[in-house]
Amino acid sequence: MYFLLMFYLNLTVSSILLGLILTIQFVHYKSFKFIDNEEFKNFHKFHTKNISFLVVPLMGLEVILALLIIFYDSSLLTLLNLISVALIWLSTFLFQVPSHNRLSEGKSLNEIHKLIKSNLYRSILWFLKVIISLLIII
Repeated sequence: MYFLLMFYLNLTVSSILLGLILTIQFVHYKSFKFIDNEEFKNFHKFHTKNISFLVVPLMGLEVILALLIIFYDSSLLTLLNLISVALIWLSTFLFQVPSHNRLSEGKSLNEIHKLIKSNLYRSILWFLKVIISLLIII
């Protein structure tokens, strides 16, 4: 019974994160291009601070769930679930965090385009993570 709850919670958290990342990818990051150069630093600081309150706890919970799931049910799907979480974290810290660090210094259209492009891969990974999470339940 607890396993099933854990599997559904895994799917729910990943689905919420997918919704967030798609909104960020297709709406929010693209809006960075339209923010006035003078206001960009303040806007970016506001964005990173406030989105972190949503994303960081959910991503942390996603890691914990992936580890618990593989501990209790080691199968190919649960391994893929854990690998997808690891790849999302790698992408976050190798690409998105450095991009945001550079953007915190000021607006750069080149850096915004890099952020949008690299975040697309992370969005795809989260989409696959949701599919894997669903397949675990089925």
